[in-house]
Amino acid sequence: MKGLTDIPGIRVGHVSDFDAITGCTAILCQPGAVAGVDIRGSASGTEEIETLDPGHVTEQIHGILLAGGSAFGLEAASGVRRYLEHKGIGFDTGAAKVPIVPAAILYDLGIGKAGVRPTLSMGEAAAAAATDGPVAEGSVGAGTGATIGKILGMKQAMKSGIGCSTVELTGGVLVAALVAVNAFGDVRDPATGKIVSGARRTPGSMDFVGTEEEMKRRPATGFGGRNTTLAVVATNARLSKVQARKLAQFASLGMARTIYPVNTTFDGDTVFALSLGSRAADLNTLGVAAAESLSAAILRAVRLSKTLGGVPGLA
Repeated sequence: MKGLTDIPGIRVGHVSDFDAITGCTAILCQPGAVAGVDIRGSASGTEEIETLDPGHVTEQIHGILLAGGSAFGLEAASGVRRYLEHKGIGFDTGAAKVPIVPAAILYDLGIGKAGVRPTLSMGEAAAAAATDGPVAEGSVGAGTGATIGKILGMKQAMKSGIGCSTVELTGGVLVAALVAVNAFGDVRDPATGKIVSGARRTPGSMDFVGTEEEMKRRPATGFGGRNTTLAVVATNARLSKVQARKLAQFASLGMARTIYPVNTTFDGDTVFALSLGSRAADLNTLGVAAAESLSAAILRAVRLSKTLGGVPGLA
């Protein structure tokens, strides 16, 4: 399986700045995709989210931009729009075609160079680099500066990044996921319940402290940090905008199975859902597959990420 590009019509491109330790990921659906979103974190940074509302006039979107750089990184979405406009792709207003490109960012300013963020030109380059080949995983693209397990600070955190997974259902129906994991909490394997990666007891150890347990040990202490896990799930089944939103909600359960804690007040956890294709499938079954694929993608994101910026990875 190739990852999110297993869904016909989707192309993915990364741009990574390994010096500043940031980057962005462009997901292109140039034929147009029905889309929905589910935002469960309380610290989200987004753009063009209203276009995904079932009552909005736009029926389809043409791309999604995921980026580091906190709110500054939203600038990169304009680069994706510029690339698509040059290709003649977008919502036809009569006077011009306007590409619809929702975007979401994660906070990676605490690693690398805080003054260097994804730009318009970086977003355009990510769109130009997009292919339908296997999606690169690990500390690349929007996951270049991603980290997890930050309750004890960056010195005891772990490196994370981009992960992908695909679930195949009967009749050729596919549900694929791409995720950039930048969570405050730890990542656990749902099959064992054990921490795979997260906050370490000391800077030099691989002994995990257990973020939820640490929170309960000092309940009167406020916790900080800037985080956010961003995901895109896609299917070749035919969905309405209402159904796409529900698919995004189902997929969010994959985060809840794998990240502890999840959807905190300092995570901006956001899941987009895309529908491209005409295959028929039960929405609830798609939801089961979406949660499964996102959970597996999260595990891959931490297992495939290398040490970067002094933050150790598992790869």
